[in-house]
Amino acid sequence: MNNKIHKLRLIHLISFLLLLPEVLSAQSRIVESDSHRFEEVAEGVWFVGGNGSVHTMSNAMVLVGEFDTLVVDSHVTPAASRALLDSIPVITDKPVRYLVNSHYHFDHAHGNQSFPPGVEIIGHEFTRAKLNGEIGNVLEENTFKSFSDPVPMMVSNLEIQMNQESDPSRKARLQEQLRVQTDYMNAIPEVNPTPPNITLQDKMTLFQVVASGSREIQLLHFGRAHTGGDVVIFLPQERIAFTGDMMLPGLAYMGDGHVDEWPAALEGLKSLDFDAWLPGHGPVMRSKDQIGNFQEYLRDLWVKTGVMHSRGVSWEEAATEIDMTNHTASFSQIREAGVDPRAIRRIYQLLDER
Repeated sequence: MNNKIHKLRLIHLISFLLLLPEVLSAQSRIVESDSHRFEEVAEGVWFVGGNGSVHTMSNAMVLVGEFDTLVVDSHVTPAASRALLDSIPVITDKPVRYLVNSHYHFDHAHGNQSFPPGVEIIGHEFTRAKLNGEIGNVLEENTFKSFSDPVPMMVSNLEIQMNQESDPSRKARLQEQLRVQTDYMNAIPEVNPTPPNITLQDKMTLFQVVASGSREIQLLHFGRAHTGGDVVIFLPQERIAFTGDMMLPGLAYMGDGHVDEWPAALEGLKSLDFDAWLPGHGPVMRSKDQIGNFQEYLRDLWVKTGVMHSRGVSWEEAATEIDMTNHTASFSQIREAGVDPRAIRRIYQLLDER
């Protein structure tokens, strides 16, 4: 064996052994149900995602107190939300008292209706207005339809791929994907948008009884960003923030965003004193650096789109031509020119309103 390779493997083995207690400790804080994975990021603070057996589409957070439980976000369908509620007993027997919506989008709030009577639903005033039909019909808007309308075609394609696959293991994986997507497709018609019955404008503070005394839960709106009513759930004692889709590890969907105002709202997020932030999609994040990177991206996108708009270029054409590859170092998914057309259409809409 090459001595250099042998030395590198030995170094990796020693490093792993040194880290083993930490790895085992992290593993001991993971609990799984049939449908969900719960990661305890602080005592009684659980970061929750689907394990793939049910199409959940978004993360959630569960705060367990001495007498009750608070849940943040309700997933993409009532079926996914029921799976979450059925899973919570793997971490606690305390009843759910509150549900908080980080924003109104379908993948975070269309499970609201599954929560039992007596559970208070809290969200921004704008989230209530969207989900109660005061501002448009969320089931007919581009955001919901652009994600949901392609599902039947996806199911059909998976069925074709499965039937054509000869390798048993790949066929089994395709069959499971087909089952999950078919269940999701069949769950969509059940959705009945259910708004918060308690709202906030800028800030609300809740206090949950815990073994150590009282957990402070701040619900904060820093301005229009991903939507008109994003709420950050901040736990000052635990130094944790749940950001919803206002801030993700990668690029957030911008089809309903306020790209020109979003960077300022992120300044509010950066002002909070936290060690970890929990995004609406993706893993636990420990660094604030990506927040600044995203602010730079948003400002640059606004300027570049504004140039196209002033030249009279259509939003469809602009979406193919705008080059954001100067941000590839921060966002690896950017590999070539072109931006999500839903984002550019939205920016054009904002520019036209000026």
